[in-house]
Amino acid sequence: MHPVIRAVAGATGLVIVTATVLSAIRTVVVPRSAQARIPRVVATILGRLFRMRTRRAGHFDDVDRALALQAPLYLLVLPVVWLGAALVGFAAVYIGVGVPSVVAAIRLSGSSLTTLGNVTAETNSTHAVAVIEAVIGLGLVALLITYLPSIYAAFQRRELLVTRLEVRAGDPPDAVTMLIRHTRIGGLDRSVELFARWEEWFADVEETHTSQPALTRFRSPNPRRSWVTAAGAVLDGAALMASVVEAPPMPEAQLCLRAGYLSLRAIADVSGIDHPRNPAPGDPISVDRATFDAVVAQLEGAGVPLRPDRDQAWRDFAGWRVNYDQVLLNLAREVEAPPAPGIGHGVRDGG
Repeated sequence: MHPVIRAVAGATGLVIVTATVLSAIRTVVVPRSAQARIPRVVATILGRLFRMRTRRAGHFDDVDRALALQAPLYLLVLPVVWLGAALVGFAAVYIGVGVPSVVAAIRLSGSSLTTLGNVTAETNSTHAVAVIEAVIGLGLVALLITYLPSIYAAFQRRELLVTRLEVRAGDPPDAVTMLIRHTRIGGLDRSVELFARWEEWFADVEETHTSQPALTRFRSPNPRRSWVTAAGAVLDGAALMASVVEAPPMPEAQLCLRAGYLSLRAIADVSGIDHPRNPAPGDPISVDRATFDAVVAQLEGAGVPLRPDRDQAWRDFAGWRVNYDQVLLNLAREVEAPPAPGIGHGVRDGG
C-alpha cells in the first residue's frame, strides 16, 4: 500500500477515534448540555423513521405504542454506533501503522476493541495501538453501564410526581379539576405544598432533560399520561391560582410558574424546538377570553372562591400563560403527547 494512502488512512482514523471518544464523553460524562454530532445524527435518523411509521397510525394508542420504542432504541443504538465508529477508526489507524490490508486491519481492530485477542498484533506499533483500542473499548462499555441506570433513575423520579398528580388533578390531569378537588376537601391553602414540590420537579427535569435529551422522548408507562401534559396542568393551575382564585398571597404558585416556563424553554432549546424567546405580556395566547370565562364559571359553580374583577383576572392569567403557552404546545406536538383537557385545549392539539 502506498505510503501516502497509509498516512491519510492513519490521520483519518485518528480523527474518527477522537471524535467518537469525545462524543461519548460529552454525552455521558459532561454534566451539562453538550450535544455531540453522533448522538444528534442518530436521534435525527430514528426520529424520521418513527415519524414515517406514526403517519400510518390512525388511533393515538397505535402512535403511543410505536413511539414508546423510540427513546429506548436510541439508547441501544447509540453505543453500537460509538463502537462501530471506533472499530472503523482504529482499522484506519492500523493501516497507517503498517497492517498490509483493509481486511486484516478490520479483523485486528475488532479483536482489540472487544478484547477477544483472537488476532495478534505483529509489530510493536500495532501492539501499542491494540492496547489503546482495548482500553477505549472497555471504557465505552463502562460508560454504557453507568449511562443506562442514570437515565432510568431520572425517568423514575420524573414519573413519580406525574403519577401522583392523578390523585389531585385526574387522569389525564386538568388544572380546573385540581383546584375544585382542593376546594372540596378544604385544602386550597395546601396547594402551597403541591406548587413547592413541582418547582423542585421542574428544576430536576430541566437538569436531567438538558444533559440527557433522550429523556424528553421517554413516554410514561400509562399511555394517557405525559410529563408534558402534567407540566401544563400544574402551570395552568398555578396561573389560575395567581390570577383568578381569591386566596391569601401564594408566592409558591408564582415561583412554580417561573421555574416551569424556564425549564420548558431550556428543554426546547436543547431539543431544537422553536418557541418565543421573551414573549411580552400582551402577546396572543392559545386561550381566548370565552374559554377563560367558561373555566371561571366552572370554578365558580364548584364553590371555588374567585376574585370579583374578571377583566383584571383575565389580564393576569394571560400575562402568566404567555410565558409558557407556545413552548408547551410545541413540546406537546414534538413528543406526541396524549390528548388532555388543558385550558384552551392547548395540549390536546399536541396529541
